[in-house]
Amino acid sequence: MAKKEVVLTQEGLKKMEEELEYLKSVKRREIAARIKQAIDFGDISENSEYDEAKNEQAFVEGRIALLEEKLRNAKLIDEVDISTDVVSVGSKVKLKDLDTGDIFEYMIVGSAEANPIENKISNESPVGNALIGEKKGSIVEVSVPAGIIKYEIMDIMK
Repeated sequence: MAKKEVVLTQEGLKKMEEELEYLKSVKRREIAARIKQAIDFGDISENSEYDEAKNEQAFVEGRIALLEEKLRNAKLIDEVDISTDVVSVGSKVKLKDLDTGDIFEYMIVGSAEANPIENKISNESPVGNALIGEKKGSIVEVSVPAGIIKYEIMDIMK
């Protein structure tokens, strides 16, 4: 099975590397100390602190493995490669909803970085996918569960 390429901006790469470093250097030690403390309590067969710490350890090790895999398959989007002529991963776009007149600004990122709270949408999402390759002034139609939304691309920025 082919490895999925993980598209990252410089900011996304930095955040992922920082999280990995934190999990490896800080979180692993904290969990190991909790496990040792729980073992010191005695019988681990009915020790909820031990079970909880082991579950957290499994979660953290899984997250570390996932981050390492993503970083191994990372394709970094360099800011100089981001065009303001067409929408691409790394572009910031200003959109106008043609039905409501509402204005939105989104940054198009790879799925590993998507965070709707920060207005970062994945290039694989319905909106992100519809915008990729489009030019300023284009009208794009996005099929969503509620129907079709029409956006006008007002601006493309870095």
